[in-house]
Amino acid sequence: MRRCWLIVPAAGSGTRVGGERPKQYLSLNGSPVLACTLERLYRAFPEACLCLSLKHDDSWFDPNLVPFRDWRRIDGGDERVDSVLNALRAIESEAAPEDLVLVHDVARPCVAVDDLCKLEQTALENEAGALLATPVADTIKRDDDHGLVARTQDRRGLWQAQTPQGFRYGLLRQALEAALGPCGIGRDRVTDESSAVEALGLFPRLVQGRRDNIKITHPEDLPMAELILQAQRKAAATQDE
Repeated sequence: MRRCWLIVPAAGSGTRVGGERPKQYLSLNGSPVLACTLERLYRAFPEACLCLSLKHDDSWFDPNLVPFRDWRRIDGGDERVDSVLNALRAIESEAAPEDLVLVHDVARPCVAVDDLCKLEQTALENEAGALLATPVADTIKRDDDHGLVARTQDRRGLWQAQTPQGFRYGLLRQALEAALGPCGIGRDRVTDESSAVEALGLFPRLVQGRRDNIKITHPEDLPMAELILQAQRKAAATQDE
């Protein structure tokens, strides 16, 4: 039976957000960002196996924040790709090549459960995997490296990648190890899991997600995420009435 693995890289410091603690532990409507993200994933995949990649000396983490029954703590790496690869290597004795692995940013607590389920199904159907994304809506400018507009970029066909991104265990591990190998594209170009899979000549499926699946990166993102979560809860309560 194919298993579903969730990998949540959470070893970063999130310095751009500011605050006295890493961004995954900042308060979001009274709960840490990490707890909100894990709760959203648990609602969609309660039987999944969670791999939580944390700094080895993380003093903020509380195991009570994890709702999953089957989970394990993995030492994170210097960069996101290292944390994901560490998790893949840590479960090599348990994971089968065809098991589905979903990688999700800890700083995306607003992802919709419907989108999570849609992404899982599409990733299972497409051998090259899938990722949540949204079509680019804004006008895109290319600069000249000196703060001036060099040209306006044609936005047709451009998508903004989100997470989760889902791939077979064997494929994802092969892609990441190849990308970081001596003949690979290099860690600077592995900005997400899909970029490593693409470097193998494969074509992951784009799954259109909601635009409110924002990533908390800058100080203004935290209050925005609070408003989004409040609006989502209000909408869900209205539907239940």
